[in-house]
Amino acid sequence: MQNNQRSTFAILVSVFFFWGFVAASNDILIPVFKGAFDLENWQSQLINLAFYGAYFFGSILYNLIAHFKGKDLITIFGYQKSISLGLVLSALGTLLFIPAASLNSYALMLSGLFVVGLGFSLQQTAANPFAIQLGDPAKGSQRLSLAGGINNVGTTVAPLLISMAIFGTLDTDNAVTKTIEDVKIPYLLLGLAFIFAAAVFWFTAPRKSLHDDLVDTASFKEEEETLKLTTNPEKKSALNYLQLLLGMGAIFFYVGVEVATAGNLGEYLKQEFSYTDSTIGPFVALYWGSLMIGRWASSAGAFTDKQNTRILLKIILPYLAFGVFLFTSYLFGKDVSPFYNYVFVIPVLIIADFVTKEKPYSQLAVFSVLGIISLLIGIFGEGMTAIYGLMSVGLFCSTLWPCIFTLAISGLGKHSAQGSSYLVMMIIGGAIISTLQGALMDGWDVRFSFFIDVLCFVYLFVFALITGPIHKRNLAEAAKVKS
Repeated sequence: MQNNQRSTFAILVSVFFFWGFVAASNDILIPVFKGAFDLENWQSQLINLAFYGAYFFGSILYNLIAHFKGKDLITIFGYQKSISLGLVLSALGTLLFIPAASLNSYALMLSGLFVVGLGFSLQQTAANPFAIQLGDPAKGSQRLSLAGGINNVGTTVAPLLISMAIFGTLDTDNAVTKTIEDVKIPYLLLGLAFIFAAAVFWFTAPRKSLHDDLVDTASFKEEEETLKLTTNPEKKSALNYLQLLLGMGAIFFYVGVEVATAGNLGEYLKQEFSYTDSTIGPFVALYWGSLMIGRWASSAGAFTDKQNTRILLKIILPYLAFGVFLFTSYLFGKDVSPFYNYVFVIPVLIIADFVTKEKPYSQLAVFSVLGIISLLIGIFGEGMTAIYGLMSVGLFCSTLWPCIFTLAISGLGKHSAQGSSYLVMMIIGGAIISTLQGALMDGWDVRFSFFIDVLCFVYLFVFALITGPIHKRNLAEAAKVKS
């Protein structure tokens, strides 16, 4: 990676941080709004429905604009300016929290989150391929894992920062929520941060064409020719591929289980273990911190090509990430002693990572089984063992996104970009699954409601079994074409 690419990548990861920060902040808002507006569990989960539903509608809007203009926004503006436009849109959404709080309007707050999500949809569409192209294409997925690790720094600190901002004190034992207007200041500051980042992206964007500063033109044309040769000419659309259709379901259920577990963890702690709104922050933070732990481990290859060094990093980086969580929580005055024994859970992730040898189908299958086991511990376990079970779901969700993407677009060739857009649309699973689980909490049982998350992992396991052989076959055919 060249110096200018390194500096651009350093700026780029800031938006990954924002995505994580807002997503994890929602898990603090859910119990706060539930009490402030006297909501049922399913109504409080409309927060996730508004936020993640925006990804679905944002993707549809993006494709409609591309259809009618004959080219998409990223082709028109470039990666950096497209991200900038998305940040401005998200900033407008955060500013809606100010009148929403003044009017005590839950509907207006949901509208604000929806607009934030629309902006994030455009940012995600541009930022993911941008990260892949900033350097050696062979290490593109590892740069995404590294960016995902920064994303989870945001998810780790957000519950702590937002809890402090809303409850107004580091002393969680005596913290109380004064009024719903306590959300004004943190979201105003977040909006200003979006605008600042948007300005940086806009004014540092290259004046050349989209690919000039990012990829070698000859290599790009060669890659396009390879894609054409590896595409089945009888299939006219990405939707004609079984792996893509199953992959859309996999993204739906993956985002569903990740968001639903986090979104309902607070209510689980309150009802089953008598925690309060002001004391659940560190537990939600460690759930998201668990994703950071897993993604830091999987990003080891982005730092070195030496096998022994990579192995060492795969062991060190997860514990370094856990240390970030402990240190950050300590700085915010949180009692971190309940989390010390989590060091004995992390080796399960490390061993599973080595066993699967970074093969996407193996990792998806093994991690799905471990996710099921973690949920069952949370459902039937007692005390901190049960809580650890639910928090460790984050460990086994951590690397599933790139695994699913790899398997879903395998063999699509020139239809890969179209397939990717369909996969991004299925982020709406985070909205639907979490809302359904909230309804199950109201009508059935808090613990047993997590069985819906078990079913999500079952689908992911079956998806890995079906698409694994397809992926192997496509890799073999691609190798023949290149040789």
